[in-house]
Amino acid sequence: MNKVISTEKIPIKLWLDDIEDGALTQAKNLANLPFAFKHIAIMPDSHQGYGMPIGGVLATKKVIIPNAVGVDIGCGMCAVRTSLKSITQEEIKIIFGGSKEYKGGIRSAIPVGFNHHSKKQDESLMPKIDVITGYNTKNEYPIIHQEYNSALKQLGTLGSGNHFIEIQKGSDGYIWIMIHSGSRNLGYKVARHYNEIAKKLNEKWFTSIPKSSDLAFLVLDSQEGHDYLKEMNYCVEFALANRKLMMNRIVRIIQEEYNFHTIQDTITWNINIAHNYATIENHFGVNVMIHRKGATSAREGQIGIIPGSQGTKSYIVKGKGNSESFNSCSHGAGRTMSRTKARATLNLEEEIKKMDDKGILHSIRGKNNLDEASSAYKNIDTVMKNQKDLVDTIVELTPLGVIKG
Repeated sequence: MNKVISTEKIPIKLWLDDIEDGALTQAKNLANLPFAFKHIAIMPDSHQGYGMPIGGVLATKKVIIPNAVGVDIGCGMCAVRTSLKSITQEEIKIIFGGSKEYKGGIRSAIPVGFNHHSKKQDESLMPKIDVITGYNTKNEYPIIHQEYNSALKQLGTLGSGNHFIEIQKGSDGYIWIMIHSGSRNLGYKVARHYNEIAKKLNEKWFTSIPKSSDLAFLVLDSQEGHDYLKEMNYCVEFALANRKLMMNRIVRIIQEEYNFHTIQDTITWNINIAHNYATIENHFGVNVMIHRKGATSAREGQIGIIPGSQGTKSYIVKGKGNSESFNSCSHGAGRTMSRTKARATLNLEEEIKKMDDKGILHSIRGKNNLDEASSAYKNIDTVMKNQKDLVDTIVELTPLGVIKG
């Protein structure tokens, strides 16, 4: 831990040396919530979000806050270590596909950005609900029911923004594949629906929490709280299923390229972990609702993934179970500038040269791609240094090729 702020109702513990004003204001808003527990934990990748800082961990008693989970519910990371020890740039181009020279590949199998599949995917891959159609689902899972058929076309798609597929070389000598993606439009619709309900209820109850903080809450022991928790958890499972399907399709493409016969021939290690969710956990002897918004669980011995920005290293880590961070760590590098500022101020030629000089097949083509350039993000080395008391590094992963949403 680098710093403790003790000016608010409960302390704010920070794992970084400096924090932008907007994120600090949001952290103070969290610290003054009447139901916030013990302290607020701010991870080293933290930056301003909606209501709660990205890279924040909040423990609450008896309530849940939709905006403290965020709109991309269940967003997270998936990584597999392949049995490959080397891969050429030409082979990566074939695996990526989607070009005049190399058709097929990942770009043909996995829609990116706002694109979805044209056909519904295999329904057996979707998370299960007791009754997926009919009276029970409409009442207990209203948004899931409403969006279910659309979600079947979103399953196995990457999404936009900072979501990515990356081929990497590990310090363990193996080639790795990493995916960052979430619950697509399904999670967004659930988040927006319940945040609006929370805002209306908070107005009705004349709560002391200012509207401007964007931290409207739902009481856990209420119908609305139960409904949100069920639909949020479904979205977490959907995001997991989404990453699994994408990874399976990428593995099959590699199998075809290298004439592997089984998944066991291809994969030697598989990790999947979320970083936008809320769950009941016991901390300091009390059962509390832990909200991780852009933060990863790092229980003692737990294996996790901390990605860098486009063009920088990522890390496979093992949690140390630090109670002061509520057993959490960062979820990535964290932004240093907004997307708008990055597009307006970064130099396109310089950012392309950085990637080209490293020999990385990248996704920076024009100024609209600069919001995902490495210069728009914090230094991942500094981020990792600031959380040495939270995780140990197991494998360092150097990027070889990246597809961005």
